[in-house]
Amino acid sequence: MPAVTVEDLLVLPRLPRPAATATDRPVRHLVTAPQQREGAGFVVRRPFPSAVLPDADPFLLLDHVGETVYQPYEAKGAPWHPHRGFETVTYVIDGTVVHHDSNGGGGVISDGDTQWMTAGSGILHDEVPSEEVLAKGGLSHGIQLWVNLPRTRKWAQPRYQDVRADRLRLLASDDGGALVRLIAGGLGGYQGPGLTYTPIVYAHASLLPRARLRTGWDPQFSAMVYVLQGVGSVGADRRPVREGQLTVFGAGDVVTVQAGAHQRGRTGRFEVLLLGGVPLREPIARYGPFVMNTEAEIRQAVEDYQRGRMGHSPAAHLEGTGG
Repeated sequence: MPAVTVEDLLVLPRLPRPAATATDRPVRHLVTAPQQREGAGFVVRRPFPSAVLPDADPFLLLDHVGETVYQPYEAKGAPWHPHRGFETVTYVIDGTVVHHDSNGGGGVISDGDTQWMTAGSGILHDEVPSEEVLAKGGLSHGIQLWVNLPRTRKWAQPRYQDVRADRLRLLASDDGGALVRLIAGGLGGYQGPGLTYTPIVYAHASLLPRARLRTGWDPQFSAMVYVLQGVGSVGADRRPVREGQLTVFGAGDVVTVQAGAHQRGRTGRFEVLLLGGVPLREPIARYGPFVMNTEAEIRQAVEDYQRGRMGHSPAAHLEGTGG
């Protein structure tokens, strides 16, 4: 599992216990993520967008590349492609990913690192295995999240953030049974390192068997929990959930997650993502890697890409990725 962990959770600051008058958010939807192939042929679980959950405003897409052990020269990535109008957030739980983009950003992320790329007005990038991983194979596990940009930020200058694992805000649940890695946004008065245009919360929690995470949640934010590994329950009524399932909560100001008594995954813990944000409630026009507000803006994005206005993939990078 990620390199960023703590054996003794009691040394961490604890999330405050919600007030007795706080309202638990009820479970509104439970989505089992279908599987499909992406990029150069790797398999992802995608709870949204899907037929069951076409809209998760302010989020556009969640892809879970589950634990996979690649043999030499079997690992695959996503060759050069464009984006406009949103942010791509890649969280590597295990393994190594190399990123390049046409704005000069990029780097190598692994074991608990996050890369946060704001496509904004337009950018080209790739995400591929490192040469070492490609040659030797190895374990890979990660998440890609697409965060929509408000109309006023669709044309922002592209930027790249390298959020290393040692920068994450590490917290414990109020009972000391869960480790929370806060990547972006605020939770319980603490702040994650990721800089966002759209107000969101993004965190990875690891719960010991039978442990419960009950945390306050901004009532203006949406709230979701995605299960990366293990079995447990969500909500005050303890709705059962398992790996590959996404819970969408209704209104309230507390989110509750509980681990089952027996965890058979590699970490021995119940691994979940906590997600939420302020819904933008703006029109969405999308075509593949472009997400704008109108169809005319999509047509412009296609034309700009075809005419090279989103930049070019550097020759040196192409040589290094075979692309």
